[in-house]
Amino acid sequence: MNVFLDANVLVSVLNKEYPLFGFNARILSLADDRRFKLFTSPVCLAIAFYFSEKKSGTKLAKSKIELITSKMDIALVDKSTVLSALQNKKVNDLEDGMQFYAAKKAGCRVIVTSDTEDYYFSDIEILKPKQFLDKYVLENR
Repeated sequence: MNVFLDANVLVSVLNKEYPLFGFNARILSLADDRRFKLFTSPVCLAIAFYFSEKKSGTKLAKSKIELITSKMDIALVDKSTVLSALQNKKVNDLEDGMQFYAAKKAGCRVIVTSDTEDYYFSDIEILKPKQFLDKYVLENR
């Protein structure tokens, strides 16, 4: 299953932000589980880097982003992704629209985010980290 991880999932892991750190770290660990293929976007990585750099400094933030990208696939954000987000009248936040269309292009069935309300326009399943784990990981043990 292709799963898209929003920036807030990455940020909470990179900065060890509780209480979501445990759930999100578990989700990132699914990169080693053949049932899942994890995706994020260049935009999410840039956002995650920004917040990680503020907390950990440039060198450590780059190292963390490099580690994450070695375990995940990066969904394409190109002109058509941006235009799709701009042309969808339901999309108010361009960044959320670009994440959605990048996830859709990558064939993701689920977007995992702490801010599910940001994707009110989505026809892809949107789940909070704990919901995702409960539904797709814990139930399949």
